[in-house]
Order: sequence, then structure tokens, then C-alpha cells
Amino acid sequence: MRETKRYAMILRHMNMITITYIAVTLYFAAGLLIGLRLFSRERVSSIPRKLGISLGFGALLLHASVLYQEMIANAGLNLSFFNAISLTAFTISALLLVSSLTKPVENLGIVALPLSALTLLLELRFPGSDLLSDNASWALRLHVISSMLAYALLTLASVQALLLAVQDNHLRRHHPGGFIRTLPPLQTMESLLFEMIGLGFVLLTIALFSGFIYLEDMFAQHVVHKTILSILAWIAFAILLWGRFRFGWRGRTAIRWTLIGFVVLMLAYFGSKAILELVLGR
Repeated sequence: MRETKRYAMILRHMNMITITYIAVTLYFAAGLLIGLRLFSRERVSSIPRKLGISLGFGALLLHASVLYQEMIANAGLNLSFFNAISLTAFTISALLLVSSLTKPVENLGIVALPLSALTLLLELRFPGSDLLSDNASWALRLHVISSMLAYALLTLASVQALLLAVQDNHLRRHHPGGFIRTLPPLQTMESLLFEMIGLGFVLLTIALFSGFIYLEDMFAQHVVHKTILSILAWIAFAILLWGRFRFGWRGRTAIRWTLIGFVVLMLAYFGSKAILELVLGR
């Protein structure tokens, strides 16, 4: 019986490795095709736009399968450090690919899709365990879900801001050639940026409020740094949205505040989680 169980576990692990590497290959292929369309100096009509998106969706389905096998445990949900990173990357890619069906945002895939592939490899190489119990409160579950969605949307916004910075720099120097010609107009790019930030800010607000509901002692629960940094990130995005509404902030000012908020937010979650799990072993 033990040998049969051991053989089944080995077979399951090999199956997951195969699925992981196929997903990684599809992610990189999708990112490469999108990049070729974006950076090619010649006309890119020979590379169908839908091809890269389709490969991305294929990778996404396999990524979901890996996440299910890695995260679903009998005692609860396994949200270890690399599982959490992989889940966030999956959410980012999913939002990106779904949005690309109706909006010109697939160019963000040149960064998001390869990063998703990398998180899959890290998840496979460094398994861990940090269970969210089935008995967890509704506030904690809402906090986890809204946090993941907020991080995903604001990560996409930061990539959009970087692409917008490149576009703005080329236009200021009167060099609109190359891949800049394949991008949507600057005004459209900015509108997409603030749509992402606005929705991400709402989700981040929900995440913070639901977090305070279940939080009892931030020092005892080792979340003081995460809480403070999350609030600082919320303030940064609030200032940006207020500046946009009140003063019409755009261009470099919008890009700067977006990246500041993103860096602080990533330090809040993944920085704190990395220290607790990988350094302190909690």
C-alpha cells in the first residue's frame, strides 16, 4: 500500500512538472510574439494579434491547474511565499488577457507573461506551506481576495506607466518611430492607466478595511510593517487620483506617483512575507 501511494505521489509530481514546463513555454512564446509585433520595424500584420493572446490563454489554463494542485490542501489554502507570488502573477495575466479582448493592452504582456512563467518555475523549485484554514473568517477571506486583485491591477498599472514613460520620452524627443507607432495614442494610454489605478485603489481600500476587521494585535501577528506600508501605498495612490481629479495630473507626474505607490505596495506584501517565511521561518 505504501509503495502504491509513493508511486502515485511520484507520478503526480512528474505530471505537474510536465504541465509547468508546457505552461512556461507557452507564456514565453506568447510574450515573444507580442514583443515581435511591438518592436518589429516592418509591418506586423503577418503575425496575428490573436495568436499571442491565444497562447497566453493556453498557458493560463495550465497555470491554473498547477495552482490548484499546489494550493488546495485538506486543511485549507496553501498561501506560501512562492505560491502567493504565482497566484498574483496568474491574476495579473488573467486580467491582462481578458482585458486585451476589448482593449489595446496586450503589449503589457511582454513583461507580465514572462514573469508569470518565472513564478511557475519558482513555485516548482521552492515548495512551501502557509495554510489559510477552512475556518478562516469572512473578513480574512475577503482581505486575501481583494489584496490579490489589488496587487494584480496595480502591477499592471505600473507596467503601463513604464510603457507610457517610454512613449512620452520618444514623443518629447520627436522620435515617434519604431514600436511607438504600434501603441495606442498617448491619451488612450493615460486613460487606461487611470482606469487600472482607480479600480485597483478601490480593491486596495477594501483589502485594508477587511484587514482591520480580523486584525487583533498587529505586533503579535507580525503584520505591523505590512500594515504601515500598505497604508503608505494607499496614500500615494489617493494623492495621485486626487491630483488627477483636481489638477489634471498626467505624464511624468502620474508615472512617478504610480511607481512610488507600486514599489511601496510590493514591499508591504511580498517584502514582509519574504522576511517572515524565508528569513525568520515563520
